[in-house]
Amino acid sequence: MQIANPIYDVVFKYLLQNNEIAILVLSTILEEEIIALDLLPQETSLALENRSFTVYRLDFSARIKTRDGAVKHVVIEIQKAKFAADIMRFRRYLGEQYKKGFMLEGGGKVHKAIPIISIYFLGYRLEHVQVPVIKVLRNYYDAATGQAIPAREEFIESLTHDSFVIQIPYLGPERKTAAEQLLAVFDQHLKVAGEEHILDIDEAAYPEEYRQVIRWLNRAICEPKIRQTMDVEDDILAELEDMERQIAGMDRALKEKDKALEEKDRLIAELRKLR
Repeated sequence: MQIANPIYDVVFKYLLQNNEIAILVLSTILEEEIIALDLLPQETSLALENRSFTVYRLDFSARIKTRDGAVKHVVIEIQKAKFAADIMRFRRYLGEQYKKGFMLEGGGKVHKAIPIISIYFLGYRLEHVQVPVIKVLRNYYDAATGQAIPAREEFIESLTHDSFVIQIPYLGPERKTAAEQLLAVFDQHLKVAGEEHILDIDEAAYPEEYRQVIRWLNRAICEPKIRQTMDVEDDILAELEDMERQIAGMDRALKEKDKALEEKDRLIAELRKLR
């Protein structure tokens, strides 16, 4: 079955604005039961006319049922990037989240700090870690004994956070976990030849409980506005990549100039020694 490529911001947004699918995707990544999920009013979607569009940000208020039966309220922050340079935007946005209050279900304002879980979808490879899904989970330890501490403190939970990093280029046919099976809809190896906007996925090989994701993305193909916005994203990305190549060329020219000046200074110093 052919589906719209969710690496595009407009398709990614279409996917996660379906609440049922958002619960399925997020609970599978977190490996926790989400019993309630609400898109927060301070959703930040960036304009396509400038470079910052490469990061798509989306916030959810979630109630999660833990394995011991307790219910905790968290904010799930999702960001997606196509360029490695966007890391500074991640840091700035996370800082903004810690500074402001969040909205609870029903519109009530939360004045205390709510734990944040960050999920990053990367359209590029990290430098050292070569796996599709990375968990960054905090643990408490007694500094004297090294023993793990199972208890949780609101002070610590409010000032630190867990993260999940999805490296889209490493998603492929070898799907070891439920998260990797579900995230196969992001597998760029499935792109239709000559058509970056479309992935061709084998629905029969996709677990039954996740097929609603495929069917939803299949519907996106028929949305003219989505197709048009993907075209705009392609145009802007091409311009940005051309700009980056030009900047890289300027950097190389400056380095070569600096090297020539250093050589000139070295020769002058050598000549002075001969006098």
